[in-house]
Amino acid sequence: MPTAIFTIARSGLTATRRSLELTAQNVANAENRDYSRRTLTQGELVMTGNIGNNAQDSLGGVRPGVIERAESALVQRQARDSSSAQAAADAQFFALKEAESALETSGVYTGLVDFEAALTRLQNNPTEPALRLSALEAGRKMAGNFRIANGTLANARSLVQAETSAKTLTVNELAGELAKVNADLVGSREGTAGRAALLDARDKALRGLAEEFGIGATINPNGTADVVLEGTPPLALVTGGAAQTLATSFAADGTVTFTLGGTAFVPSGGAMAGRAGALAEMAGLQTSLDGIAVSAIALSNTAQGNGVGLDGNPGPAFFAGTGAADITVVLASADGLATAPAGAPAGSRDTANLGALIAALGDASGPITGTDSLLLGLSSRVSALETRKDGLAVVAASAEAELLRETGVDLDTEAANLVRLQQAFEANSRVIQVAAQLFDTILDLR
Repeated sequence: MPTAIFTIARSGLTATRRSLELTAQNVANAENRDYSRRTLTQGELVMTGNIGNNAQDSLGGVRPGVIERAESALVQRQARDSSSAQAAADAQFFALKEAESALETSGVYTGLVDFEAALTRLQNNPTEPALRLSALEAGRKMAGNFRIANGTLANARSLVQAETSAKTLTVNELAGELAKVNADLVGSREGTAGRAALLDARDKALRGLAEEFGIGATINPNGTADVVLEGTPPLALVTGGAAQTLATSFAADGTVTFTLGGTAFVPSGGAMAGRAGALAEMAGLQTSLDGIAVSAIALSNTAQGNGVGLDGNPGPAFFAGTGAADITVVLASADGLATAPAGAPAGSRDTANLGALIAALGDASGPITGTDSLLLGLSSRVSALETRKDGLAVVAASAEAELLRETGVDLDTEAANLVRLQQAFEANSRVIQVAAQLFDTILDLR
């Protein structure tokens, strides 16, 4: 009997020690979002004794079982999907916010309005040299504002492109890590600490991939994960221990093209889809900006050609350039401003031609209205994206909280487990002590 008591107590000590180790590991990883809590299963230790030809089973303590890892495929998928949607909205919002800031701080709208105002002042006294020079300098400032807008918009676009390239490397690294984890999972034993760590690494890689792309993840019976990038068309990124290579390329207008294993596709979710959408919208903004610059050039130069300067000669071109990037003033002298209509004598105070230019600049189809509409439309778009981003953030936070409830560590529960297991450890130690005393007492009998 003392021997059986020793066996029971020793098995209890072993099971309690291993449970304490897992509890301590849970507590240490309470703030680790990529860790799923562990528990140790336990079963009865059954011993068989023989007396003659008769065999009898008896309970001999507790047998430590396998390590179980908390997981919920449904909740994890919901968390990945909500994270992917939020990442797409965040990426698009922040990219277009940069574009909005670039255009607003460039002063392109203010430059156009100031140019119109300078021409309007000149209309009141078309022969005044100071007013003519002011109009010329206002045109020069406007051209500079266009070039600044072009440069700042290009910088915003370059930032998105650089982030896209960097995250492409990250996706390839995550895919490679997941493929390696898959290969290791095939040879791992169920219920071991090593397998639990591999499953944590698998879920971490899936989470990282979901933030960059919308993914479809298939968890196989052996624990491995196959990943498909959702898009047009959907393509397999990781299958078993093999991963395809993601690549990106940028067109002249700044838009991005994705290829996976050499096949082009358009992502439908994740931060990459948000960046792709933002780059496409930035290309549209660039086209609109260039169109406004071309309009300002054409209207000004047409007006110059239709009138005469202060010396009575046809007005030379005011601007040169093919868009916002290279618009520049080429009018050499303020006297060359064609304020008067064609045929007017030198020194004419007739401002009919100048009035036509002012009207064209402020027309509903003119560059001032066009710039106002461009900035207003972009501001409304950014505001809508911010609202969507904030809404998706709430959904993602809710999904993350649910995932933590399912798989995370509750410190209150773990603290209670520590107390309970410590008491169990002490109780088993006490049993061994009592068994030793009992055995000594028996040996002392005479």
